[in-house]
Amino acid sequence: METHGQRAKQLFFDGYNCAQSVFCAFCDVHGMSLDEAARVSSSFGGGMGRLREVCGALSGIFMVVGVLYGGYDPTNRAAKTQHYAMIQELAAKFRERYDTLLCRDILGLPEGPSDPEPEAHTPEYLAKRPCPGCVECAADILDEFLKKRGVL
Repeated sequence: METHGQRAKQLFFDGYNCAQSVFCAFCDVHGMSLDEAARVSSSFGGGMGRLREVCGALSGIFMVVGVLYGGYDPTNRAAKTQHYAMIQELAAKFRERYDTLLCRDILGLPEGPSDPEPEAHTPEYLAKRPCPGCVECAADILDEFLKKRGVL
């Protein structure tokens, strides 16, 4: 059986951005169609629109957690606190692996946006980027988190 990590990596190979790859890999969990999930997560690739900020794979994790756990009353501070604690826990797991949460640091790029035109996911591109591993790792982190909570 294919894991969410394997599915995320394959989606990245298929041309989805890093955020889409993770978020769409969990369609079976959050219940959105692939098309809907791809549209919702499309802006977060490349560290949010190739701004090279928060890694899109991590943003994909956060979106899944938001769909599953984020539907709270905006005045319920306790629920917000609990939700943000989950996000911080997941971010810490990702940081343990990559020493950062930032796309530019993972890629070794300077601060600032990249050209908005995405690069084609050619074999050469895939061989020089850590992104396929990042999306797989992010999905594996989320799998572990959801298993502990009895979702998987």
